[in-house]
Amino acid sequence: MERQEMKKRKSFITNIILAVLCASILIPAASLVVWVFTERWAWPGLFPQVLSDRAVMEIVRRKGELFSLMASSIMISSVVAVLSAAIGVLTSRALILYRFRGKDLMSFLTVLPLMVPATVFAMGIQITFIRMGLNNTVAGVILAHLIYSLPYAVRLIMDGSQAVGITLEEQARVLGASSFQAFRRTTLPMLVPVILSAVSMSYIVSFSQYFLTLLLGGGRIKTFAIVMVPYLQSGNRNIACIYSILFMGITLMVFAVFERIAGHWTRQMVGGYYES
Repeated sequence: MERQEMKKRKSFITNIILAVLCASILIPAASLVVWVFTERWAWPGLFPQVLSDRAVMEIVRRKGELFSLMASSIMISSVVAVLSAAIGVLTSRALILYRFRGKDLMSFLTVLPLMVPATVFAMGIQITFIRMGLNNTVAGVILAHLIYSLPYAVRLIMDGSQAVGITLEEQARVLGASSFQAFRRTTLPMLVPVILSAVSMSYIVSFSQYFLTLLLGGGRIKTFAIVMVPYLQSGNRNIACIYSILFMGITLMVFAVFERIAGHWTRQMVGGYYES
């Protein structure tokens, strides 16, 4: 009886936690949808006082600019995400597998962008990029986003690599595989979920970056955040909300593509392993 009561209590607490989590996600999302069609919603009114389709018509009117904005944002964030994951794999393996002079310094540098205030970090990068001729360029924005998102990728992949270990890789090398073949056939397939998490995190950090993009892009490099934030600051909540919904939709779509690619890649590697 006591065990059954404990199970019921645990189940009740779990259901409450799930309900709170669902509410914390669904209520803001529903509010965004309602605000898209709302012109005025004064407190303490329970329902909007004035409805309008102005935001939808604005998006339809600027659809050409919107597609260009989507392409630019996805391109920048995807390049940053892929580069972050690739550099993260190489860096994590170097820090885990090898001993070399300056290893502690390298490990510290991987988290330094997170320790420095964002304003100081952005100003330092801008001064450096002006000297290098990278200010107000797409390459400069990508590089700045990469520096800022790389710590997330490195730490995620390092934790995953430590959990996977190198035992299987060592056994593969004993059986005659080269270092690259051993890594590709044993460790890499197990790291795919972690790498996908690193790609997703880096993509989000880049896609939602406003201050770095504004400072280093000089207003010439347009992304979703650059266009969306001024609407929110000026009080155009309905237009800001429809941009937010598009922001979420594009992010989910890109994540689905990443997951599909990762799944196909894993099946190919595992299939190739058994065929060989």
